[in-house]
Amino acid sequence: MAGVAGVVVEEQRGSAGALHAIDPFADGPVSAPRVWVCVVDRPAIVLGSRQTPELLDLAACERAGLEIVRRRSGGGAVLLRPGAMDWIDLVLPREVVPDDIRSSMTWAGACWTDAFVELGAAAGDLHLHDGGMVCSPWSNLVCFAGVGPGEVLVGERKLLGLSQRRSRNGVRIQCQVYRRRIIGEMPPLFATTVPDVPPAEPAILADVGLGDVTVAALGATLADVLGRHIVTG
Repeated sequence: MAGVAGVVVEEQRGSAGALHAIDPFADGPVSAPRVWVCVVDRPAIVLGSRQTPELLDLAACERAGLEIVRRRSGGGAVLLRPGAMDWIDLVLPREVVPDDIRSSMTWAGACWTDAFVELGAAAGDLHLHDGGMVCSPWSNLVCFAGVGPGEVLVGERKLLGLSQRRSRNGVRIQCQVYRRRIIGEMPPLFATTVPDVPPAEPAILADVGLGDVTVAALGATLADVLGRHIVTG
């Protein structure tokens, strides 16, 4: 399905390992912007590119039924459970996004903010973070425990998490929002020393009135907004 300015929406379904292994740049430059709605079919914990499996209690992860995956983009670990989160990637030609990481993340966050509002969220409830990285005791371990440029907040809680992989053939911005609060399941999964305080739970779609919005509707709206940002940007 194509949105404004030829933005194509594609569903990618499978394990987190299989979805992260798809390389949109393998055959050369990305020719058109795409929105990938990624649907995981089993639970997983996904490590950032600079994290290693030694951080994890492998036995605890096995007991929890989690696939262990390492992605190519940076940031902390992300817990994925089918139905508990929406994962949507923006796969883009280099020329349609700002040519630096911080500006391109803020650009992506602005697209998401507009999509949330079009779907019914109140603009006043959403805050687009355009400053530097904000760390917490857990942010070296857990992606949603810190706030980076372009991420969207509800009050002090993160609603939208972003990470990015850039190559000469294009940009892949990986995006996630939660439907249920499951961050509290993460501390026992780590083998390394963890902070004494629990990680804060993120905002979820229901907090902005979007609990009943399907991931398909979210992807389609994002594609239309993305097309308009490309046209006017």
